[in-house]
Amino acid sequence: EQEALKVAKKQVEQLHLPMRMIDANFLFDRKQLLFHFVADDRVDFRELAKKLAQIYKTRIELRQIGVRDKAKKIGGLGPCGRFLCCNSFLTEFDSVSINMAKNQYISLNPTKINGVCGRLLCCLKYEDQIYTDLKKELPPMGKTMETPEGKGKIVSVNVFKKEAEVELPNHTTVIVDLTEGKNGTNS
Repeated sequence: EQEALKVAKKQVEQLHLPMRMIDANFLFDRKQLLFHFVADDRVDFRELAKKLAQIYKTRIELRQIGVRDKAKKIGGLGPCGRFLCCNSFLTEFDSVSINMAKNQYISLNPTKINGVCGRLLCCLKYEDQIYTDLKKELPPMGKTMETPEGKGKIVSVNVFKKEAEVELPNHTTVIVDLTEGKNGTNS
């Protein structure tokens, strides 16, 4: 199967097809050879299928897969250091939106919120509801609130510690415990 993949990659190169071969698998009876590939657009691969059928004297099937499916097939480690979720336990890909990253106060830097596949991290979906529920109990960022040091604007919120960082008019910040209304600490 590895040899078939090498041959297919060479044929793709010779035919100048805009596709990238991922893997090759013979079915158990070796009557069919299945190739998976990734491409940005639809690809006319009929000529490739004919050439591979001549070489291997068997039925050839080519399936285009998405970048998430590619990551699932190849595997690897995610930014968290664990095996990719899609490769280890996910069976379906749920939709993930940029609003989930915003909801969790994650930097919108693509290197932080994109997975190995280049799409938004699947794990953004896991904690989204928790953040939504916890944020209901807390004031929103940008709101003005009273602190022991005076009125200020909330510039960040830690939903787990239930604390807000408040910027005062003199541009200093104070951390306010939102659970008991404790005095803030200057920083």
